[in-house]
Amino acid sequence: MSLPKIDPAAARRLIQEGALLVDIREAEEFARENISGAHHLPLSRLNEANLAVKAGKAVIFHCKSGARTSMNAARLAAKVNGACEAYILDGGLDAWKRSGHPG
Repeated sequence: MSLPKIDPAAARRLIQEGALLVDIREAEEFARENISGAHHLPLSRLNEANLAVKAGKAVIFHCKSGARTSMNAARLAAKVNGACEAYILDGGLDAWKRSGHPG
């Protein structure tokens, strides 16, 4: 299964409505730079970690450029297991910053 991509503006609207933003990068990447309020769930720990999704609230996954997230879309979709709507932030953190959204 693939996850739909959304642009930074749509992602920001969903976050303001209570969506969960999940950064799948590794710890050192997350420590260097992250989007304020993002939850950290590194891809290397995806299988063993719990993801607390809320009914009726979306989940938005992102990495730095969007490539890693897109390549792992099926694994990420399986993680939410249809419990909520899930998306990929198109262009990742780089697109978020280019859009002028705060870090």
